[in-house]
Amino acid sequence: MAHPPLVSVIVPNYNYATVLRLCLRALTEQTHPALEVIVVDDCSTDDSVAVARSFPDVTVLRTPTNSGPSTARNIGAEAARGEILMFVDSDVALAPDAVATALAVLDSDPRIGAVCGNYDTVPLVRDSLVKDYRNLYRHWYFKIAEGSITGFLSTAILAIPARIWAEVGPWNPRLDQSEGADVGERLTDRYEVRMTSSVIGRHDDDANLRIAVYKVFTRTRVHIPFFLNRRRVVGVVTSAESGTGLASWLAAATAPLPLLFGAAWAVLPALLLLVWLASDGRMYRYVWRIRGLPYTAFFAAMHLLVNLTIGVGVAAGLVQWACSRRFRRLYDQEAVTA
Repeated sequence: MAHPPLVSVIVPNYNYATVLRLCLRALTEQTHPALEVIVVDDCSTDDSVAVARSFPDVTVLRTPTNSGPSTARNIGAEAARGEILMFVDSDVALAPDAVATALAVLDSDPRIGAVCGNYDTVPLVRDSLVKDYRNLYRHWYFKIAEGSITGFLSTAILAIPARIWAEVGPWNPRLDQSEGADVGERLTDRYEVRMTSSVIGRHDDDANLRIAVYKVFTRTRVHIPFFLNRRRVVGVVTSAESGTGLASWLAAATAPLPLLFGAAWAVLPALLLLVWLASDGRMYRYVWRIRGLPYTAFFAAMHLLVNLTIGVGVAAGLVQWACSRRFRRLYDQEAVTA
């Protein structure tokens, strides 16, 4: 009987000691028997290293300086011995069958070069409505993308054969918010990438509204050169966190019209908001079905804030792209392999 392939699980970490313990405990409970777990700590200032070392079968590496998750993942990939690499963020606790299921998907079709997993609808630590919204929305976003995907990768749960990673890696060390777009483009040019909710984990997203909004803004802004340098201008609007933001941006832009020209003009932003809500009607029905009406109203308000933040991020990114040659070259290949 053939031996099961060794899977190297690479966990980049920075100051996530509490949830890192949950992440590593979940890896000890995987049904796949041949597992190598590598934690790459990015110079944490909490007790993350002690937490990782408390698991006797975990290899603990450290970055020389605080350098971001891309550098940490690259260090882990270089040290890995497995036939399969599985990148798992330190704030994700995989379901017990996640590794085994990812391998089964890879084995199901030789054209599949990587498998992306999904988040559970419930956060790993359920202590914030903001966190709850972020997890549920991302679950939905990945759920409707199930099947073959192009371009963007979900980097939090990603399984890929080591031989393929040798072709498409490494992670761009200059990117810490949009590295999935960079690797995803190289990967999907050569192989099929499968998104599936059968590979799932609970995720501890941002509980703080300010931090969550800032991340949305930053991720949107840094995607601008990725799209514009590839002449995919439509992607600026349709990617990032949502594909339906334009109507909400127009509603915000026209909101002052009633103050300037009279109450009758309130119809225009109201209609635009209705268009925005209707464009994601399937998502809101899903949320209503599993969480009820009051939560759905909160979810819609959060989603509006996120969409408006994306609009600001697009504007800031366009300005930066026009003014900064360095920003325009953010995704240049030579920066990745240098």
